[in-house]
Amino acid sequence: MDRTLAADLARLPELLDATRAAAADALATLDARPVVAPTGEPHAPQPLPEGLPEHARGTEAALADFRDRWEPRLSASAGPRYLGFVTGGATPAALAGDWLTAAHDQNSNSALDGAGQDLERETVGWLRELFHLSPAHTGTFVSGATMSNTTGLAIAREWLGERLGVSPADDGAAALGPVRVLSGAPHSSIAKALSVLGLGRNSLVRVPTLPGREAVDPAALDRALADTPGPAVVVANAGTVNTVDFDDLRAVAALRERHDFWLHTDAAFGAFAALSPEHAHLADGLDASDSLCVDLHKWLNVPYDSAVQFTRRRDLQARVFQNSAAYLGPLGDHPDLVHLTPENSHRLRALAAWFTLRAYGREGHREIVERDIACARALGAALEADPAFTLLAPVRLNVVCFTLAEAPTPDRLTALREAAGAEVFVTPTVYEGTAGLRAAFSNWRTTHDDVRRAAEALGAAAREIA
Repeated sequence: MDRTLAADLARLPELLDATRAAAADALATLDARPVVAPTGEPHAPQPLPEGLPEHARGTEAALADFRDRWEPRLSASAGPRYLGFVTGGATPAALAGDWLTAAHDQNSNSALDGAGQDLERETVGWLRELFHLSPAHTGTFVSGATMSNTTGLAIAREWLGERLGVSPADDGAAALGPVRVLSGAPHSSIAKALSVLGLGRNSLVRVPTLPGREAVDPAALDRALADTPGPAVVVANAGTVNTVDFDDLRAVAALRERHDFWLHTDAAFGAFAALSPEHAHLADGLDASDSLCVDLHKWLNVPYDSAVQFTRRRDLQARVFQNSAAYLGPLGDHPDLVHLTPENSHRLRALAAWFTLRAYGREGHREIVERDIACARALGAALEADPAFTLLAPVRLNVVCFTLAEAPTPDRLTALREAAGAEVFVTPTVYEGTAGLRAAFSNWRTTHDDVRRAAEALGAAAREIA
């Protein structure tokens, strides 16, 4: 064994303690650090690339180098005022679970080493209860919403083949002929998934939405399905990324009485509305989905990368993703996870989710969801009261979509974001042709004091650029 590697092994407990101390320090200073360090900040210049080290220096030297060169440039995305994209953090229990995931280093795809699979199945069962899904839905962990949507649409592709008497998994996507995938306001990952799956971005048919909404118009969807008879795929939205608008899932599902289609629901973060009694009606009908996407590194507050996909047709899922090799288990009635997703290697992502669900239960996670919703409403009210801003949409759940009241050009909005970036981070968008910004609340640490600081920073930035 290399002498430095052997020395690190001998000092492993000490090195882990040093790493724990570095992690604790990073988390303890989240509130004081710039949320996003501006490029070229004097105290944190961009490191110049270095060549691959030739000689071993050990973990202690690597840790010191990281803390000196790279840590000062990292964003405080785990903190309470990183409101860009839809970004959670890591609850204390989820962080503990993720550390143990790395320590045990399981590839949980095979029944030959089955504990990881069983833990994942238990966790999926808890998530199914959390979102009020029936036992007919089986689920598997994947890396994020994009992979969850891709997996769901891959199963939908095989369902189309079943309807037409072919198997795209065996014969290729071309065996299907033209395919229609209908949606009102699909997330960008839907088109990406269709490209990956060989169905093509042009198979996505945009259906009119309700006036002033991002929710699909059920009557327009009914007409679109009738335009070209034959099996189709409908992608419903349970929480659009711009304004957290929800399709009427029950009305969409009811159209199956007249039309033949697979219903895939993108509920990446909107599914968590089910945890709040006041907002659960928004997610009513999730259980009608044939496949379902839920992201966990968003509102469940587990570390990246983690999501879950559900489906009612695990048999079709295994037909798509089955993997044949002597060292892999058979399909059977309960196929190994290796037969259910694109990944042959599959870290024990479920452990972080298992930890946070076991530690805080339904009520603990309900409190996070409801506090984030209250914070979003409070920021929306503060911006609405500030003459520098205007809301582009109502605050329906946990996203505030807003813009400058005067001259909301992309350049001015970029200047606003950068001026406020040390205190609050928001991301750009375009809503109904108007450039705007989004503040998305999904971090377990966020409080009303953070809302006050965010509103003050945005207001000061607006006056600065004026």
